[in-house]
Amino acid sequence: MSAKPLAPPLRLSRSDHKTLGLAALGGALEIYDFIIFVFFALTLSQLFFPPEMPQWLRLLQSFGIFVTGYLARPLGGILMAHFADRMGRKKVFSLSILMMALPCLLIGVMPTYAEIGYAAPLILLALRILQGAAVGGEVPSAWVFVAEHAPAGRRGYALGFLQAGLTFGYLIGALTATALAQLFSPQEILAYAWRLPFLLGGVFGVIGVWLRRWLSETPVFLALRERNMQRQELPLRTVLREHRKAMWPAVILTCVLTSAVVVLVVITPTLMQQRFGMTASHTFALSSLGIVFLNIGCVLAGLLVDRIGAWRALLVYSLLLPIGVAGLYASLIGGWSWPGVAYALAGLGCGVVGVVPSVMVGLFPADIRVSGISFTYNIAYAAWASTTPLLLIALVPWSPWVCVGYCLVMGTVGALTALRFAPSPGKPATAVATEHP
Repeated sequence: MSAKPLAPPLRLSRSDHKTLGLAALGGALEIYDFIIFVFFALTLSQLFFPPEMPQWLRLLQSFGIFVTGYLARPLGGILMAHFADRMGRKKVFSLSILMMALPCLLIGVMPTYAEIGYAAPLILLALRILQGAAVGGEVPSAWVFVAEHAPAGRRGYALGFLQAGLTFGYLIGALTATALAQLFSPQEILAYAWRLPFLLGGVFGVIGVWLRRWLSETPVFLALRERNMQRQELPLRTVLREHRKAMWPAVILTCVLTSAVVVLVVITPTLMQQRFGMTASHTFALSSLGIVFLNIGCVLAGLLVDRIGAWRALLVYSLLLPIGVAGLYASLIGGWSWPGVAYALAGLGCGVVGVVPSVMVGLFPADIRVSGISFTYNIAYAAWASTTPLLLIALVPWSPWVCVGYCLVMGTVGALTALRFAPSPGKPATAVATEHP
């Protein structure tokens, strides 16, 4: 980690703010389209599988269809990244949100098992695969698009703000599900109201596509095209042949990022009800607070990246991750009076989610950047996000401190990665830093 001071950051122009705002908002709407399925998994299990099937099996198959969306991420991400590196970031950036919105809209209008039998779950599975492919292309494309638009010295803040927008999609989904539960009875939701959040997701997608019309291609890609520097061979082949060393930290840091999201957003709210006996409404309020402070933590982490560099910020937030989670679980296990404060601090401590993109966009050169990030990020995310929640849930009965130990291990891995792979003195901290025309 070089002691060389960073260049004074430039101010974001009005155009930069517009680009960042549209990218973050579109990302939030797309993540909503992807995650809303899980909030209605129980309802969908009753509608899309035979009524004589045991409830646990219907729910298991419903979650299996949800997980398929994660498993489809690598394929979609690789294909869309290929075109992003060859044809431009903007086209793929707009295509991904359209690919997410149309399946969401179709889920909202499609017939159920009672109407078309086993064709219903098969169609639902196909639509989730399309959504998984779309989100696999969205996140890496969004990172690269924002990084290549942001002025030097402000890329950390821009990527942190973008990550806050993406994680805000989880909150929109949770708020929507809660509002429907208060406005409609369980019978009304089962009869017709379950369609509303998916139809709303379709509307969100149309809005997102329309908003992204106003975005412009990144200066970095335009410079590559002007100099005719786009590679003629498959970009992924170049990644695998020439950039294997960059793939290792990219995979490892994706797992660290995923671990923070899994523990804070997925596992802890479930355990608060199952293990600590909290009501659903109390759990929702606390988890929503945690997500809000995760959004704030991403932005603060991005500001720190601009101040001290991406690799040093990674070291700091890798150490903060287990500290924040330990405070949260100490408050839950000890029955402290202010668990909301602990959840908020844990959200801030998970700011590593806002640091990792700044590191990853600097690991690969511009002509294969989307392919490099997409391949490593989507494969690691699919494997890690589909296995670690089940493992943690299985181990929690052994000890309620399992999530703390898990984050301690992942925080240590993140810190060691920062120490091992950070550029040595005299080398640029990121590949992006010298690419603006």
